[in-house]
Amino acid sequence: MKESYDAIPEINGPYVIMVVGVNGVGKTTTIGKIAAQYRQQGKKVLMGAGDTFRAAAIEQLVEWSRRADCDIVQKDPGSDPSAVMYETVQKGIDEDYDVVICDTAGRLHTKKNLMEELKKMVRVIRKLIPDAPHEILLVLDATTGQNAIFQTREFMEATDLTGLIITKLDGTSKGGVVIGIVNEFDIPVRYIGVGEQVEDLRPFDAQQFTESIFA
Repeated sequence: MKESYDAIPEINGPYVIMVVGVNGVGKTTTIGKIAAQYRQQGKKVLMGAGDTFRAAAIEQLVEWSRRADCDIVQKDPGSDPSAVMYETVQKGIDEDYDVVICDTAGRLHTKKNLMEELKKMVRVIRKLIPDAPHEILLVLDATTGQNAIFQTREFMEATDLTGLIITKLDGTSKGGVVIGIVNEFDIPVRYIGVGEQVEDLRPFDAQQFTESIFA
């Protein structure tokens, strides 16, 4: 199993990562940590504040852009998320960014609207870069148990997920649900979140993880 997903493949234009997940799983924080790690490698990083549904999500991402020392495209709350995506990716192309990370809204209670919105965002991105997003990562909260499996199923219906990020593995839950998700959906885990600091988002190591569960 690949140990680290930090390396960016050689592609023409920016490497586009789209991050999805329901509210409360630590999605925005995770985006900030990924951005910070790429910045530490000397990459030029751009964020897109695509969760226009919640003003707090935009503010939080702006704060993370400051902390991570990267740029951000944002619009007013209530703006069309796909317009934010288009503008972000266009800026990424025009200004030679290495990595573009797109946040998205996460409200499963309006599931149909959310899923249609995600599909539209992908279509808009592909108008500019046909093979993007290069990664669509689903953030899951390890402490939600079976609910995480439900969430994975819902997002798989709407998007071509390429990987999972499991957060809040620092708590009492050891994330046994991760095994269930990987077995059922055959999606690799890219990162695990074990704390609040930037370095607490770590590339997933299957062997180490399995040993911690059965320790």
